[in-house]
Order: sequence, then C-alpha cells, then structure tokens
Amino acid sequence: MQTIKEKTKESYGALKADFGYKNIMQSPKIEKVIVSAGVGSFKDKKKIDLAFDRLSKITGQRPVKKGAKQSVASFKVREGDVVGLQVTLRGQRMYDFLDRLINISLPRTKDFRGISPTGIDEMGNYTLGIKENTIFPESSDEELKDVFGLAVTVVTSIRDKKETRAFLTHLGFPFKK
Repeated sequence: MQTIKEKTKESYGALKADFGYKNIMQSPKIEKVIVSAGVGSFKDKKKIDLAFDRLSKITGQRPVKKGAKQSVASFKVREGDVVGLQVTLRGQRMYDFLDRLINISLPRTKDFRGISPTGIDEMGNYTLGIKENTIFPESSDEELKDVFGLAVTVVTSIRDKKETRAFLTHLGFPFKK
C-alpha cells in the first residue's frame, strides 16, 4: 500500500490532465496539518494535563496551550486561562499522522460511512471534526469519561474547492458519495 507521501509525489501525473498543469511545480502539496482540541470546559487542571498527554501521544509532538484572549464572565473564563491545545505538524510527522488517520483511525469510528466533503473552505483547506479521541490507537480506552474532541485541518497549496477535493480523493481521503 502506498503512503500519503508517495501519493503526493505522483499527484502531478494524476491531476495534470484535469486541471491543466504545465509544470511539476504546479502540483498540489500538503503544507501542514493542524490538530486542535478545546479544553475550555475542563475546570480540573488534571483533565487538561490528561488531554495534553493524550494529544501528544496521538500526534507524536508536544501541543501548545492556547489561552483565552479576553475574560468572559458568563463562561467563567479569565484572560489567559487555558481553553485549547494545538499541534502543527509538518514534514514526515505530518505524513505519518495522515496515514494513521485515514487507514487506521477513521475506519474505527462507529458507523463510519465516509467523511463529509463540505469541510473544504474557499482557501483550499480541509477541516475534519472528530468527536472522540479514542478512535486513535495511541489513546488508551481505559478512562472513557475523559473523552474530548479534535479538529484536524489539512492546509494545502491549492486555492480551489474542486481541485482540493480531487487532490484529497487521490490521496485516499474516504469522502461520502
């Protein structure tokens, strides 16, 4: 089975006729993958540390704690409180994460029938929401009470929705039909 990195390299030949590429430098690429998790609802510091640990195991890289930009009294949030965790993956770690996501984790989701194609924005990026972190094999299933959701954003060099969908389909993203 080919990896995402190998499929990216051969994408020029596969998409050349459809989109009129004249040069191999015009071939689409994945620039980075951003994995983020909101932990603003966790009031316990231990739960935030647990989410930090699990996200670092899932991505293979240490997340950055994102603080609240301003205080909101109705949500009981003060400026600087940790409300999210974020990891930016590039290079080989990015390709490894995408391989695990597409081939192992997504098929483990309950009643999986494909991912929604509506997550492609006008800038050619794809955002996927994952409800449970337990679909990843690195995340232990021991404590199901501390489950959190993730958002995975795949940033591409493409600036068109149709071209992005064709590129991601070529890479093996299982879109709904």
